[in-house]
Amino acid sequence: MGTTDLIDRPGAIREGEELDLDALKQHLEPVLGAQAANLTVKQFPGGHSNLTYLLSSGDEQWVLRRPPFGSKVKSAHDMSREYRILSALKSVFPYGPVPVHFCEDHSVIGCDFYLMNYIEGLVIRRDYPEELGFSPAQKRQQLLNFFDVLGELHSVDLVEAGLDNFGKPAGYVQRQVDGWCKRWVNSVTPDAVNCDHIMQWLQDNMPAESGKASVIHNDYKLDNVIFDVNDPLKVIGVLDWEMSTVGDPLMDLGCTLGYWTQTDDPDFFRASRTMPSDVEGAPTRAEIVARFQERTGLSVADFPFYFCFGLFRLTVIGQQIYYRFYHGHTKDERFRGFLTKSVALQKMCDLIIKGELTT
Repeated sequence: MGTTDLIDRPGAIREGEELDLDALKQHLEPVLGAQAANLTVKQFPGGHSNLTYLLSSGDEQWVLRRPPFGSKVKSAHDMSREYRILSALKSVFPYGPVPVHFCEDHSVIGCDFYLMNYIEGLVIRRDYPEELGFSPAQKRQQLLNFFDVLGELHSVDLVEAGLDNFGKPAGYVQRQVDGWCKRWVNSVTPDAVNCDHIMQWLQDNMPAESGKASVIHNDYKLDNVIFDVNDPLKVIGVLDWEMSTVGDPLMDLGCTLGYWTQTDDPDFFRASRTMPSDVEGAPTRAEIVARFQERTGLSVADFPFYFCFGLFRLTVIGQQIYYRFYHGHTKDERFRGFLTKSVALQKMCDLIIKGELTT
């Protein structure tokens, strides 16, 4: 098996997540011309939030993004926001997909959606594909490249991108903490873990803002990045921009490191990992923070806060996903296990709060 066999490919559409293809063809005819009449649709298997489909017509392919069915949280699935920031970044950040069309007419498929170009490449999920044959040194370099692209995003000139009025960087940290606490309260189910003490700790230990305003992705993780099939160390695409904004880059770093397990982490946290960050050769959180500080000039003196926030945010996202399953809004059995993941994330927050985990 070669690397081309590792391309992230779509498959059959999951039950309950079908699109009205006839309505879609009719709507897209002014955009795609005659190609719209022959559209076929498949669904990408990854992801637990927004839904991603591959539209094909002859040799042409596009990606359609829409919110999940039954979602309560519109702000977490804002297609117009994603479309706007991709439109702004296309000339200053070479990794974002190029947006093609945005639709806010819910009579088409029942929600906002947008079309973008399809970037074909390798997506790495929970484990490294054995077929890559990567050495520990290659894994380390690929993961460092992954973080360096995040640094490139944080270095985008806001004025040049036309994003200097996008978002409200002042007070960003406080709003993020308040917002995610509110989302937690709105998504609690009877079997949820208790996060009251975590929310209070975040309020009590909030650092001063870094003073730096950057474009931030807000969900930068390995399976939202596409690598070149012919050069798997090279990032060629960054996906899932619906939560992006302008804000404090240290919060963005914390969000990414919330996913980052390492070899000396507790087994309960490593068992819940979603990316292969605890393999031999992978950089540790401390190494990543040191590299980030060196390359950006920003101090990460309050790392426990940013890491705890990143973990709590994932707890909330998992609970939001589980909420949809609990109330029957989705039949996707993958969502059942998010309750167990929430427990693991809460335990990690507790270790930080107790001072037993600093990096």
